[in-house]
Amino acid sequence: MARKGQTKIRVIQPDAKYNSLVVAKIINYAMKDGKRSASAKQMYDAMEIIAKDSKNEPLITLEQSLDNIKPRVEVRPRRIGGAVYQVPTPVKSNRQLSLAIRWLITAARARDSKQHHTFADKMATEILASLKNEGSAVQKRLEVERMAEANRAFAHLRW
Repeated sequence: MARKGQTKIRVIQPDAKYNSLVVAKIINYAMKDGKRSASAKQMYDAMEIIAKDSKNEPLITLEQSLDNIKPRVEVRPRRIGGAVYQVPTPVKSNRQLSLAIRWLITAARARDSKQHHTFADKMATEILASLKNEGSAVQKRLEVERMAEANRAFAHLRW
């Protein structure tokens, strides 16, 4: 089956409270079973926890923590002569953001539920941890960049 060309990037509306596209994307990604209002409530609660704990503007804190999670390079498989090489490739900015959001939410969901009862608690803790370059999401970024560094010998195969 042939490819159908470039996909169109969907334009999403900024969220109501912070008027931020990033917060809207996080809400959309964290949503389960189409329950946006529940996802938004949890995200706004997490932002309030961040504001209280960091004593800083929560939106700025969120942006800084996402910058710490965004990967600069990743490996992509490239098939050459029957062998598949993992070729390190720079990551485009929109993919950087989507990977960072995905890793942040996955890490927040995986947090221990004995210490943190709600998703808002888990999310806020993970955001504050990534602000200090700690936490599972930052570990994921380091793992991806380490893989790219290990396969640097195949960088000349990039297309």
